[in-house]
Amino acid sequence: MKNLKLFLFLFAGLLIFANSVFGQDGPPPGGADRDDRGGDRRPNLLAELGLSPDQVQQIRRMNQERRPAMMEAQRRMREANRNLDMSIYGETVSDADFQARLKEFQLAQAELARLRFESELSVRRVLTPEQLIRFRNVRRRFAENRQENRPNRRGRRDRQNMPPDRDSQPKRPIN
Repeated sequence: MKNLKLFLFLFAGLLIFANSVFGQDGPPPGGADRDDRGGDRRPNLLAELGLSPDQVQQIRRMNQERRPAMMEAQRRMREANRNLDMSIYGETVSDADFQARLKEFQLAQAELARLRFESELSVRRVLTPEQLIRFRNVRRRFAENRQENRPNRRGRRDRQNMPPDRDSQPKRPIN
């Protein structure tokens, strides 16, 4: 289950990335794919995969055709999540209502996952065997970088949300 969630998260990030890269009509503003600090935000997937203009057009066309269904599935997912939260944290709690909202959430989640996996499969079918090898390497590097950065982010988040240790607080004299 944990691996499935990680895979879904990586896949969603990859799709968002591919959608932003392949959905553009030209190069990014400024001609480079860099953030304000001058560092690379993401790899240049088009250059690394060596996609032909025809492949880029195919992927753009697929993204445009799929976009309305993805947006609707994401809307249903957000709504189902909101309804489930309301069921859990509302004034009254009903097990029947909770089960119905949970089922609604699971169906929305399944539909979103189905669309994402079908999208990845359609992109995969466009790639040549050599491009597929390069794509797998990019995904592997992305996953490794994510794993390396995960403890740092978790530690930083934990430090931000936790109150200071009692021992580290200045001691006040007792009168």
